[in-house]
Amino acid sequence: MKASELRGLSQVELTAKLKELKEELFHLRFQHAINQLENPHKIEDTKRDIARVMTVIQEQKLSLGQA
Repeated sequence: MKASELRGLSQVELTAKLKELKEELFHLRFQHAINQLENPHKIEDTKRDIARVMTVIQEQKLSLGQA
């Protein structure tokens, strides 16, 4: 997922995406804890995606003067 793709989404869509990614991270961590996760790098990728979404949300808030 690229930041340029995220910038085209609305605030509501970004919030939904953030919630979805956090749930995915929870499940990945759970799978990792019980040794069922095949690709542990997926956890890092999901964390980066969460950071990207949060960055875009913050950018949109600052551009609208809602800081």
